[in-house]
Amino acid sequence: MNISTDTRTPLTLLGTGAMGTALAHSWLGAGHPLAVWNRTPSRAQPLAAQGAELFASAADAVAASRLVVVCLLDDSTVGEALAGVDLRGKDLVNLTTGTPAQARSRAEWAQARGARFLDGGIMAVPPMIGAAGSGGYVFYSGSRTLFDTHQEVLAVPAGTLFVGADAGFAALHDVALLSAMTGMFAGVAHAFALLRKDNVPPREFAPLLAGWLTAMTPWVHKAADQLQDGDYTKDVVSNLAMQVAGSATLLRTAEEQQVSSELLVPYLALMERRLAGGHGEEDITGVIDLLARPSVA
Repeated sequence: MNISTDTRTPLTLLGTGAMGTALAHSWLGAGHPLAVWNRTPSRAQPLAAQGAELFASAADAVAASRLVVVCLLDDSTVGEALAGVDLRGKDLVNLTTGTPAQARSRAEWAQARGARFLDGGIMAVPPMIGAAGSGGYVFYSGSRTLFDTHQEVLAVPAGTLFVGADAGFAALHDVALLSAMTGMFAGVAHAFALLRKDNVPPREFAPLLAGWLTAMTPWVHKAADQLQDGDYTKDVVSNLAMQVAGSATLLRTAEEQQVSSELLVPYLALMERRLAGGHGEEDITGVIDLLARPSVA
């Protein structure tokens, strides 16, 4: 008689959209028994051919495994899918994109139902999942014990980075990085727009733009040092007064090129406000102080 010695952890996946499907392929490819549920069953059907066990209800899929991974549309969808589902003794990992407050609330919700909870923020697009060397990873926060127990399984689709016991920290890190990315996209959009009137070939300009952005990224570390030390005059190369003086050229050029300055004006306005407060010798790091809104009791 053959006795199986396979110790690969079985798990349940709720949600087989683009990201969920990529996660499923990764775990199945690594030999993990996988139970799957999707609100639209036909979308999960192709996974059956790869060995996934499909379930008609979220409750039955959850019952099939101790480790339950959720990757749905939004937080409200998670609540709907798991309403009335028995979560006692389950390890619930939520990879659904949400806010820090939603993650903290969902952690309390899960714990009240007898489950350990871990929230995740996926720093990857579906093609990066399960692809060696892609650079994709997932932030995790919440139960450290749950993370340690299942880290090997969670690391199959992408790298893992635990960022704290506060369940909201994964979402906070995720959204902070995505916000920085969005600002970069805005700058890139403005730069390309400036060139169009004079028909500068975008492909010729792109390497210059990418190289310049790369050269500027060390400022991230300088800003972090200044923020942590509380000294915004530390290692200043081009102070706020100089930056504000130069911003007039940015706006004038946009006008000449018949390009809207709406992507630049909000940030330049913050710089001017900081300068008006008497901080001309500082680095531009000080604008960060202007973004924090006072707490409302």
